[in-house]
Amino acid sequence: QVQLVESGGGLVQPGGSLRLSCTASGFTLAYYAIGWFRQAPGKEREGVACISSNDVNTDYADSVKGRLTISRDNSRNTVYLQMNSLKPEDPAVYYCAAAFHIATMDPGHYAYWGQGTQVTVSS
Repeated sequence: QVQLVESGGGLVQPGGSLRLSCTASGFTLAYYAIGWFRQAPGKEREGVACISSNDVNTDYADSVKGRLTISRDNSRNTVYLQMNSLKPEDPAVYYCAAAFHIATMDPGHYAYWGQGTQVTVSS
C-alpha cells in the first residue's frame, strides 16, 4: 500500500526551528519529485518547497526562502523540511506529496499525499 507519513510538527516559539519528516512506504521515494505544502484555516493549500527526483532542482515559495530547506535521505526513504526562524504566519498543517515527474508548487500535480502534521508558532 502506498503511503506517506509526516511527522515532526509541534509547538515552537517565534524564531524557533522544527524539522518535518515525510517517510514513504509501499514505494521508493527517490524516484519521485516531492513537495511540501501547507494549509492554514480558511486558506488554500500552498506549496512551500519542492525537490526533483534527482535532487538537482529545488524550489521555494518566496515567503520561506532562506528559512526552509528541503532535502532527502534515500537510505531512509524519507524527505525532510528543515524550518528555521519560524514566524507567526507559518502555522498550518504541513503536508508532503509525491509526483511522478517534475517538481512543482502546484498541488494538482501530485499523486500521493500524507495526512499532514500541525505546526504551531506561538510565544
